[in-house]
Amino acid sequence: MKHQLELRHFKYFIAVAEDLHFRKAAERLFISQPGLSRQIKQMEDDLGLTLFERHNRKVELTKAGQYLKTQITQHLKDLDRILNQTKLINNGIKGDLKFGYVGSAMQEIIPNLLLKFRSQNPYAQFGLKELGNQKQIDSLLSLDIDIGFVRIERVPRDLQMKPILKENFCLVLPENHPINEASFINMNQFKDEDFILFDPQYSASYHEKVMQIFDDAGFTPIIAHNTIHATSIYKLVENNFGISIVPKSLQNLTVKGIKFIELTNILQKTILSVVWNKNNRNPMLKKFLVNIN
Repeated sequence: MKHQLELRHFKYFIAVAEDLHFRKAAERLFISQPGLSRQIKQMEDDLGLTLFERHNRKVELTKAGQYLKTQITQHLKDLDRILNQTKLINNGIKGDLKFGYVGSAMQEIIPNLLLKFRSQNPYAQFGLKELGNQKQIDSLLSLDIDIGFVRIERVPRDLQMKPILKENFCLVLPENHPINEASFINMNQFKDEDFILFDPQYSASYHEKVMQIFDDAGFTPIIAHNTIHATSIYKLVENNFGISIVPKSLQNLTVKGIKFIELTNILQKTILSVVWNKNNRNPMLKKFLVNIN
C-alpha cells in the first residue's frame, strides 16, 4: 500500500457510504468536501479497487463497496464495544448489557433474571428498552442491543432463540361484564363484542396466533382498536370500548375496572423467547445466558 490506512479512513468511508453524498458526509464529519474526496480516493488507490461509482449528482456503492460497508460497520461496532468495555473496567464496572423486550416480559421474567444476574455480577450495568418484536430483531442484527425478549415463531439465521415461557392467553373484560369465570363457556359468547388487540405491526406472528383463536371459535372478530401497549388496552376495556385477549403474564390484578378470564380450554398458547446474536462478542452476554439455560 502506498499509504498506511488508518481508522479515520474507514470512518470517512462509512459516512459517505451511508449518505451517498460527499458534501453531506463532509458536513457530518466536520471536514471539507475536497479533503474527504481526497481521503476516499487515497483509500481506493491503496486498496487497488473502486468503492464508489461517481456520477454527476449521484454516488453509488460498487459491489466491493457494499461488502466493505457491511463488514466495516460490524467491526466498528465491535471496536466501540471494546472501547466502552475498557472505560467501564477503568471505572470499576465489569461490563454492560442492552436489553430489548415486549411489555409482558417486564412483569416478572426480566426483573427475576436481572436480580439473579446482579447477585452474581454486582458491577454490571443494564440498558432496558421496550421495543416491538421486529424492532428487536433489527437491533439484534445491528448489535444495538445484546438480548431481546420476543413473541415470534422464528428468527434470522444469525440469531439464536430459546423459549423461556409458554403460557395461556387471558380475556380482558370490563369489571361489570355479565360473563365471568363461572359463566364462561367458550369464545363464541363474544362473537358480537368489539375487540381491542395488539397492533399486528407490533408482532405479525403473535397477531396471527390470536386470530387463530377466533378461527377455531368460528367467527371473525370486530376489531375496534389496535394498540401496542397493555396499559392502553386496559384503559380502553375499563371504559367499555371493547374487550381484549392478552398473554397471562400481562394479567394485572391491581388494575381497577377490569377482570381476567384465563383461556385454559383452547389450543393456542403464547411463547416468550429470549433471542441473541450468535456473533455478539460482548463477554457479559455469555455470562447472562448461563442464567436462562
